[in-house]
Amino acid sequence: MVHEDEVARAAAELSVLTGQLMRRMRAAHEGAALTLSQAAVLSRLAFEGPDTPAALARAERVRPQSMGATLAALEEQGLVGRRPHATDGRQVVMAATGTGLALLAEIRTAKESWLLEAVRTRLDPDEQRTLVEAVALLRRLVES
Repeated sequence: MVHEDEVARAAAELSVLTGQLMRRMRAAHEGAALTLSQAAVLSRLAFEGPDTPAALARAERVRPQSMGATLAALEEQGLVGRRPHATDGRQVVMAATGTGLALLAEIRTAKESWLLEAVRTRLDPDEQRTLVEAVALLRRLVES
């Protein structure tokens, strides 16, 4: 049986290591000149579909002015585009462009390639099997 203190320490360490892993994966694709906010908004538009700036601001929990600046930077890079709202002429809807989707795919590939290489070169076969099993456990934590 695992002692409660061990579980608490493991949870704390997992939190720190998750952040470090994300930073290492982000560094795998230095060429993408996206801030964390820009990457989050572009990903949201790519995976959840077009949305209004106001709805994006609520979803990302930022002020509308901050979202406006983020969207302007993405639009300037050609990663998002705007179109009129279908029913409300006062609003616009923002969507990821083909260029934005291609950049996200490139970033994802770079991150996954870095991680796969790290697993292949730094972990022995038994550790790789343990990692495969741990991924299923982490998925359960996220989905619950």
